[in-house]
Amino acid sequence: MTRHRIPIALLMAAGLWSFATLGLAAPHASPEAKDIDAFTRKAMARVSVVPGLALAVVDGDKAVITAGYGVADVDTRAPVDAETGFYIASATKSFTALAIAGMAARRDLDLNVPLADWIGATSLPPDIASTITLTDLLSHRSGVENAPIAFRAAFSGEQSPELMQALLSRTVRSATTPHGTFRYTNTGYNLATTLIEARFGRDWRALVTDDVLAPAGMTHTTAWISKARRKGVVASGHVPGPTGALEPSRLQKTDATLQSAGGLVSTAGDMARWLEIQINDGVLDGRRLFPVGLVDSTHRSVVGQKVVFGPYTRDGYGLGWQTGRYGDDVLIHHFGNFAGSRAHVSFMPDRKLGVAVMANEDLIAGELADLVADYVYDRFAGRPDLEAHYDAELAELAARRDKRLAGLAAARAERAARPWSLSRPMDSYVGTYANAAMGRIAVTQEGDRMRVRIGVMSDLAEAFTKPETVRVELVPLQGQTILFDGPGRLTFEGETFVRD
Repeated sequence: MTRHRIPIALLMAAGLWSFATLGLAAPHASPEAKDIDAFTRKAMARVSVVPGLALAVVDGDKAVITAGYGVADVDTRAPVDAETGFYIASATKSFTALAIAGMAARRDLDLNVPLADWIGATSLPPDIASTITLTDLLSHRSGVENAPIAFRAAFSGEQSPELMQALLSRTVRSATTPHGTFRYTNTGYNLATTLIEARFGRDWRALVTDDVLAPAGMTHTTAWISKARRKGVVASGHVPGPTGALEPSRLQKTDATLQSAGGLVSTAGDMARWLEIQINDGVLDGRRLFPVGLVDSTHRSVVGQKVVFGPYTRDGYGLGWQTGRYGDDVLIHHFGNFAGSRAHVSFMPDRKLGVAVMANEDLIAGELADLVADYVYDRFAGRPDLEAHYDAELAELAARRDKRLAGLAAARAERAARPWSLSRPMDSYVGTYANAAMGRIAVTQEGDRMRVRIGVMSDLAEAFTKPETVRVELVPLQGQTILFDGPGRLTFEGETFVRD
């Protein structure tokens, strides 16, 4: 079947944002819910490059609104509602951290002793095992790196428990970020859950599902995207294709690439439950689901940082949560993005107000998720110039959208005009190249083009400016280079791969 992509400029005209499903009866919606719904509709139409969005707002112990807007996929046109699944990417970290904190509360392990005190025999270098803790790993202050584990877990999907445990030996100290200093990565979470699985026989999926999702009653949230798709509609991440038309990203998450630092699919309805649990220290619908103080303990900063991220300031990181402020209000939050998917999860503990926004476009207008959340907070705060301010914000975002799309088109045109810098016939580069730590790269020829595959990732290579190199976007719109630096050899991500 031939599928016709929808040009971005025509999405609004096609009426894709005329549909919204509220998770409560509209006639009984509060004034806040009606205003939030109206703004979200307007924002989707004005920005016009986000196919679908799901929203949850919680005030104290009640859901103000759970809603879906637009479509989950521009090809299938399946509408988004409050039970549509969205990949929440790095917002997963708060779930993983709570599960591990729960193990500590049960005295299965200790967050604050050296790893060597409980991990048993592993391939983790002894000097690292004897000095860093689980708190270090979960708060991004460990000062260690492990590129092969992080790459396999989130990107290629070429992994098994035995392989990941063997790759613990590749953990090294960072050359730029010493122990005790904040540096955000996925590595700490991947290391923590690999070690826990080796010691206790429970992988991260079992840990999060049994110890967090089940007691929270989050029955529409899962660590298996295959299960989410069997259960209902799951939104696809979207990117602008070669002609500028919006299309599903060719890199979608699979079960193999869902991992402890970014591995859950959730819904607006379930995220409302999650927010209420966070706001009320483990209480949902008047029932205590988690021990007193456990949930709150994950919100406390254990390492400092000083970062401005859009309208937010960040001053620290706890266990799976960024700490900071939006204006004068404390904001506990975590965002996530991957290949055309975007998640915003945040709450104000003092005001007991929380917002989750999940969108299926990120690379051109990812800030839309944050803008909807900001509107919610300012609406509840009674900002006097609310509508005028956000009309201006939408105009600025639309201008940034146009600039980004123009820049993307210009960059693609410039790359298309490049001559190839390969010195040999294309077929002489064909083969499978292996690196024990990073995996296998398959190079094939398709007509006069070269295709590169690594696990679940694949792209047609483009010419690059340096001799014997090609450019690939294994992650859409993120360029990487491959150097063929000798017969039967290539270099990718600083690692040498040798042809079989």
